[in-house]
Amino acid sequence: MDEPSSKPHTGWFERFIGRLTKDEPETQAELIETLRAAFNRKLLDQDTFAMVESVLSFSDLEVRDVMISRSQMDVVRLNDSLDRLISYVTETTHSRFPVIGEDKDDVLGILHAKDLLKYFSNPEKFNLKDILRPAHFVPESKSLSALLKECRASRNHLVMVVDEYGGVSGLITIEDLIEEIIGDIEDEFDEDNTAQNIIEISPNKFQVKATTEIEDINTFFDTQFSDEEVDTIGGLVIQELGHMPQKGEKVILGKLKLSVARMDNRRLHTLIVTLS
Repeated sequence: MDEPSSKPHTGWFERFIGRLTKDEPETQAELIETLRAAFNRKLLDQDTFAMVESVLSFSDLEVRDVMISRSQMDVVRLNDSLDRLISYVTETTHSRFPVIGEDKDDVLGILHAKDLLKYFSNPEKFNLKDILRPAHFVPESKSLSALLKECRASRNHLVMVVDEYGGVSGLITIEDLIEEIIGDIEDEFDEDNTAQNIIEISPNKFQVKATTEIEDINTFFDTQFSDEEVDTIGGLVIQELGHMPQKGEKVILGKLKLSVARMDNRRLHTLIVTLS
């Protein structure tokens, strides 16, 4: 594969690199090698080196490389009841949802979960059409850097992705974009401020650390999962799926329905377990 064109980054960054080495790098590959050498000489700490390397890689990525695929999208339907929506929002823990008509190609708008709050005390006035926000669409081939700039300007936190034929192929959030640069972002739902591995959300729903040992899962949920090949519930989920799952991906194991609530590129962190 050919190396990227020479000197794709100019200005203060090249001046900074010039201070680390006598010769300015001619390609992005040389630039990364220069940064790695600076890291090895302890001129950059690990976090700074990793972030700069991510920024350089970010400019080469397209929306299709990061998007949540169509099959993994959590959506709601225009005719869903308020009770159904509240239950689904609680289960998935998202703040925004595509609202569809006949199928996932028929995106009618975006629901902000916070807009449901006003109807808790007067559900008879609820009409999903009245609170829909416009949906914005971008092609799979759009660069991440261009999309990030666009999202910042328009203040869109969720964008629908379409293929060359106009069909919906997935979605992407501004959090997905930022995490490509700085790594996994923990929000108030993700925050781990307890030593408990299993936390009850409701009588049939639990937040579970992916590192919880299968023996503890069996004891708590009265299940009989084997721990011969894997030791943790996260390992069991990965084994069942056969790949590293995406956020929101679901798997059913016996009487347990497990949904991935938090993860990064290397491991699972948190699962939502619902009893069937």
